[in-house]
Amino acid sequence: MKPVDFDALFASFDGLRVGVIGDVMLDTYMWGKVERISPEAPVPVVALQKKDYRIGGAGNVALNLASLGARVNILSVQGQDDDGEQLKKMFLEKGIGTEFLLSSGSRITTNKIRVISRNQQMMRLDSEITKDLGYEDENRLLLAVQHYIAQENPAVIIFEDYNKGVLTETVIRKVIGLCKVKGIITTVDPKRRNFFTYREVDIFKPNLKEVREGLNIIDEAVNEQSLGEIHAALYDQLEHRISFITLSEKGVYYAGEQRERIIPSHIRNIADVSGAGDTVIAVASLVYAATRDMDLAAETANIAGGLVCEEVGTVAIRKDALLRECKVLLGS
Repeated sequence: MKPVDFDALFASFDGLRVGVIGDVMLDTYMWGKVERISPEAPVPVVALQKKDYRIGGAGNVALNLASLGARVNILSVQGQDDDGEQLKKMFLEKGIGTEFLLSSGSRITTNKIRVISRNQQMMRLDSEITKDLGYEDENRLLLAVQHYIAQENPAVIIFEDYNKGVLTETVIRKVIGLCKVKGIITTVDPKRRNFFTYREVDIFKPNLKEVREGLNIIDEAVNEQSLGEIHAALYDQLEHRISFITLSEKGVYYAGEQRERIIPSHIRNIADVSGAGDTVIAVASLVYAATRDMDLAAETANIAGGLVCEEVGTVAIRKDALLRECKVLLGS
């Protein structure tokens, strides 16, 4: 990799306009003590002591981008409910634009509630609707995207799909089409339901398990030949620009623009892998938008994904920590 001025690169993130479209979620954590079994049923009684709200889903991608200094807007449809108001308030507190975050009386805001005692998850309650947006909400979202593009002229739009129904086939196709006309980079963190709907995107970022399931591949080899075959099979279906595949503890792989490479992970004290994929797509999208250099984007995202795995729970990447690590690991 050619020498990089990382101070200049990270300074270029400030104010770079990025849109995140997809399924937003509220993550609720409830901590308490268990001291007895319920007389009503053989289940523990949790005496709740503390409640904590965190931004999840596509919102966590936006949170990572805002942490790096980008000018971020969230584009989604949530419920007209208290959870939606709480989520919107948290977005605003983190500097994430909500002008194009819509509310709908026919949806509820996804809320994943975790009940924890003695550092052990006792139960998870999911409040959600996973059916596709209705015709009216779908058109409202598409109109919001058109207004966002006209108003902000973003460098990149990230599709963050959690199979909760916001990213319908129509929304995906039409937003990609709008972006192509305007020269806006499109990047995708896909899920199984719409896996092959993201035709002609710039960067398609599944993890290795997702892409094997999507292509019905049983070969478990992880090398440039096997991954090159996966990229070719993806391209046959998507005609996209770049495949960017996360390989868990083995690092990341990218192929496209006449180059392919496996980038091994750096040695880390792994505490928690939750949210790492959100960080990877956020960092890769931002660096690629700033430089058009996929090798640099993959290297930087690989470091960022490892850094957030050193902390417990879903956390956004810290700009100063990532800059320091890039200088140490990539500076030479």
